[in-house]
Amino acid sequence: MGGGRPASKVRTQVRAVRGDRVEVRADLLATEEPMEIRLVAGSHRKTVAVTMRTPGHDFELAAGFLFSEGIVTHREEIARISYCVDPDLDPDQRYNVVTVELRTDALPELPSLERHFYTTSACGVCGKASLEALRLRGCQVAPGPAVEAAVLLGLPERLRAAQSLFAITGGLHAAALFEGGGKLLAIREDVGRHNAMDKLLGWAFLEGKMPLAEHIVLVSGRASFELVQKAVVAGIPVFCAVSAPSSLAAEVARAFGVTLVGFLRGDRFNVYSGAERVRIPAPLG
Repeated sequence: MGGGRPASKVRTQVRAVRGDRVEVRADLLATEEPMEIRLVAGSHRKTVAVTMRTPGHDFELAAGFLFSEGIVTHREEIARISYCVDPDLDPDQRYNVVTVELRTDALPELPSLERHFYTTSACGVCGKASLEALRLRGCQVAPGPAVEAAVLLGLPERLRAAQSLFAITGGLHAAALFEGGGKLLAIREDVGRHNAMDKLLGWAFLEGKMPLAEHIVLVSGRASFELVQKAVVAGIPVFCAVSAPSSLAAEVARAFGVTLVGFLRGDRFNVYSGAERVRIPAPLG
């Protein structure tokens, strides 16, 4: 009998090869399933996105997506978020459709969402157009905290320690939110790096914590343009990645005054923009 919530991980069987030895054993994989986001306003409804995601924190994913796209700007605009209870829907898909009901009788204009109607775990967008769209939306990043280099160097270990699903499956991206002093506030994981970020922002949005003007975000992979632009929308002043940034990620960080840190691992990191926020100890002698 179907209709249950999809799990964030699934069991499979693998043939593990090491040298000349082969072992048949059980393994766990991160779940990847589609999630449709439906927007409802009065008698109007529209599907605004279908994304491949790891089930879990689905309402945060929907809220974070709508916030980062500028469809909603305040928690009070959302009346209710729920899974679909349409009797005509296949019970196995009921938890793969999230409906966001707005406190208005008219749907907002959604031209910018056409590119997102179907997204994948590695989706991209038109960077230059989106950069201009951020300017038109009036996105601003506050001065934010001055961060000690030692605090930044300690973030990756806190991220790894909190990645419960990654530790089991080895197949997920993560986005984590920290206070300026390095305290971990929240972490979200997903097969899609943009989904992990949207889940994190959705948590902050639903908790009424926006804008995140005194916070740091760390992502487990590279710093892509779409991730940095989401940070700009949320007002995050310091964005860190354990891998490299793209050229457009660095461009948007410079344009909006975001401190962009890449290759944050071990005892090193690179600062690509906003170096004035990073306190580096003066050399001895």
